[in-house]
Parts: sequence; structure tokens; C-alpha cells
Amino acid sequence: MSAVDALPPLREVIAAHELAARKSLGQNFLLDLNLTAKIARQAGDLSECDVLEIGPGPGGLTRGLLSEGARHVLAIEKDRRCLPALGEIADAYPGRLTVLEGDALRIDPLEYLTPPIRVAANLPYNIGTELLVRWLTPPEWPPFWQSLTLMFQREVAERIVAKPGSKAYGRLALLASWRCDAQIVMHLPPGAFTPPPKVSSAVVHLRALPEPRYPANAKRLEAVVARAFNQRRKMLRAALKGLALDIEDRLIAAGISPTDRAETVTLEQFCALTRMLEA
Repeated sequence: MSAVDALPPLREVIAAHELAARKSLGQNFLLDLNLTAKIARQAGDLSECDVLEIGPGPGGLTRGLLSEGARHVLAIEKDRRCLPALGEIADAYPGRLTVLEGDALRIDPLEYLTPPIRVAANLPYNIGTELLVRWLTPPEWPPFWQSLTLMFQREVAERIVAKPGSKAYGRLALLASWRCDAQIVMHLPPGAFTPPPKVSSAVVHLRALPEPRYPANAKRLEAVVARAFNQRRKMLRAALKGLALDIEDRLIAAGISPTDRAETVTLEQFCALTRMLEA
């Protein structure tokens, strides 16, 4: 656990501030500063970027981001017990760290950030997927962020990068691949965390595309995909029958067999079907 700055090791910080991780907040602390710096590097050159971090906890990844040269970090933390430890980091990096206490699902961070903006976070497990979907489905595209570098449970990470035909393929993979390049860039075992979770973790890097890969109305596409995968064992002519009286004809026009199931349909085909349903 080599030092990345002059601050104490994270175990000492946690002991000094009595920061036992709370399951109710989805907390699992990553204490190895070598690892947190490595995660920060997956976000790319941060010297000209502001970085949004959700759930910094005692500040392991925060220190990694700052030591790797982030221009400014905005950290949103719900657990007020962590604020004194984060304040010590802010003192060590004058003018480069802003800490907000509150719920990341309710705070608009944009008034505190200056573009270009990237997001990097060891997301609390209990809100990670919801935050990702929000970031992938803004009212306008391109979004406020250039890239997302996020840690998830390995199962969630695999769903984000899944390909058609796999069991993990579904809504998350389609939303991510429609507007982003997404890849898993790191794997972490349970033992890397305190306390160790019951599952392995992985870091996913998503780079925003200038525009979606294929034309489609965003809300309609989301609705079609959600309906298709809510009944993924059904043939699409049955799963989507409520969307149009002539759903079989529209499926065929989009290049999809009515007897196909959602997990075999590509992003391009889902976008084509969405356009057919708009027509």
C-alpha cells in the first residue's frame, strides 16, 4: 500500500475516524492506494478535467484521482462520518477538492463542475445501476460527461458489456452500446475490500459517442427494450404484442423474426424496430 501522497494510510484514517463500513449504505472500502491510483488512471488524462465522484467514503479513490492529476474533484458523500477524513484530503490538495454531503440521486452536480467532465467512482452497490441508467439516458446527447469509469459487482459489469446471445445480454448492454464504447478494464477480488463483499468486482470504462450508433427515439427504444426483456423467454411477437396490432409485420420489416427472443436481437435491429413502430 505505497503512499500516493503525504496523508496517512487509509487503515489509519478509518481507525482514527471510526469509519466502519455500513451495509445499509452499500459501503465496501478499497484501502490499497496502489489500486485506487490504478483505477484513476483508467479514466485517462485528468489534468484538464473536472471529475465527479460518488460515494468516496474515506477517500481512497479521491486521493488516487488527485494524485494522478485531476484538475478538480467533486465528491458527493451521504455518510457524514466520512466528511472529516475528506476534509483532510481537501486541505492536502488546496482548491482541487469540493465535498458535498447528500444523496447523489437528488443532487445536481453540474453547478459545481466545469467541462470537460468525467465520472469516476467506486459506486455504492445499492444505487450503482440506477445512477448508470440515468447517465446513459439524459434528455439530450452528448451528455455532460466525456467518460464513466465505474466499479460494479462483476455480474453487473458483465451485463453492461454483454453481447447478443449471452445470458447477461439485456437492457443495460443495449443502453450502453447504443451511445457508448464500453469495456471492462479491471477485475478486483473480494479480498481487495474492507469488509470483503460476497462477490467479485470489476471496473467498467464507458466513453460517450458523439451521437448514437443508430437513429431511434430514445424513450421509445427504452420502452421497446424494457418490454422485450421483461418477458425474455417469450417470442417477440408475444412479448411485444401490445405495442402494435401488426407487430409481426413490423418485426419482419425490421429484419427480426417474430419467433426470435430478445436475447438474440442486435442493437441495430432494436433501433430499426423502434423506427418501424414510430412510422
